[in-house]
Amino acid sequence: MNAADHSLIERLAQHLRRPVPKIVRTNARLHLLDWLGCVAGARSSEIARIQSAMAGAGPVDRAAWLGNVLEMDDVHRTAILHPGPVAWPAALGIGGDAVDDGLENALDAAVRGYEAMITIGAMFDGRHYAHWHNTATAGGFGAAAAAASRLGADIGQTVAALGLAGSVAGGLWQMRHEPVMAKQWHLAHAVATGTAAARYAMAGVTGPRYVLEGPQGLFAATCAAPGEIVLADAWRIGEVSFKPWGACRHAHPAIDAALLLKAEGGLSGPVTLATYRDALVFCDRPTPRTVQEAKFSIQHAVAIVMERGIPRLQDFEPDAIAALADARAAVSVIEAPDMTGAYPAHFGARITSAGGEVTLIDTLGDPERPLDGAGVIAKARELMAWGGIDAGAIDEAIGIALEGNRVSDITDLLDRWL
Repeated sequence: MNAADHSLIERLAQHLRRPVPKIVRTNARLHLLDWLGCVAGARSSEIARIQSAMAGAGPVDRAAWLGNVLEMDDVHRTAILHPGPVAWPAALGIGGDAVDDGLENALDAAVRGYEAMITIGAMFDGRHYAHWHNTATAGGFGAAAAAASRLGADIGQTVAALGLAGSVAGGLWQMRHEPVMAKQWHLAHAVATGTAAARYAMAGVTGPRYVLEGPQGLFAATCAAPGEIVLADAWRIGEVSFKPWGACRHAHPAIDAALLLKAEGGLSGPVTLATYRDALVFCDRPTPRTVQEAKFSIQHAVAIVMERGIPRLQDFEPDAIAALADARAAVSVIEAPDMTGAYPAHFGARITSAGGEVTLIDTLGDPERPLDGAGVIAKARELMAWGGIDAGAIDEAIGIALEGNRVSDITDLLDRWL
């Protein structure tokens, strides 16, 4: 395809048609398990209770609200977004007589959803991320790509689906400043919008081909200097990080560095944590009051490690927030210009205390320091147990995610959980 003669969306649609190798599909199963763990862990949350009371919502529709509640969803660094909570419900939720029930087809669809979401999100610039929730603005594209794949769309239909979804892209960060559930709504909205776009495109509804780079397109509206499109040979799901701890990813380098210094016997207050600017923009919060604020607090994250070690989900609950007030007060945070310069390709931190100093460039779960299959399984077990799933049902869920061959097995699982 001649790039000069085709829009970015057309080039992406062509790129999405290449086959998904077995090794990529196997990796995708770990991401599916990771998402299922995140959903199960959130099944007792307030937003889950609201969903269960709403008539007409199917199990995948309900699950689409829950993938990021615990802040443990997978993440792509340079796109600065969380593809799993959008790609999986979009890939699994397309049903009907015309759709194959095979899980491998849904795995391929999810991989294509990841690809579209990451490729577009990685073109957004700092101006976009300052105001727009990348997971939401790129999420509709990802959901549309996943649903279109599952429905067997051709290139023209995929272009239409992406164009329709992108024409209503949105998701403002204002929800960070208020104790609301809009972040979960962003994901559910992206899934619903993208899947609807794919269905309408299959019926013949067309969408704007130049929705990204056109004179009144998404880039013109939300970016100062969007990046170039990168159509990599390898499927980009391989670039996605797993999150080992239940906090904002921007707090993870601080946690990781603190754990390393603690292991060396050098972590004691007072502590100074230096990291990249966006980590401070999102997570410089010395006095969190709620569970959500604690998950977005570097000071609280480091305090957990100082006093308790490896962070667990209960360490972000109200009792822990109150108990760790003195430890948080011993943590100072500053910007590290070198780490700001390396971001977002690298999420780093430097922690200094009287007992020593540790600097890390990449944090645990990133491709450079991956969480292996056993680690992903252990994380899923912990999340499912947190959500009240019994041991036998946990084993069943892990088996289905890693070895199952029918989408209906996944949806039946979600129906029993939610």
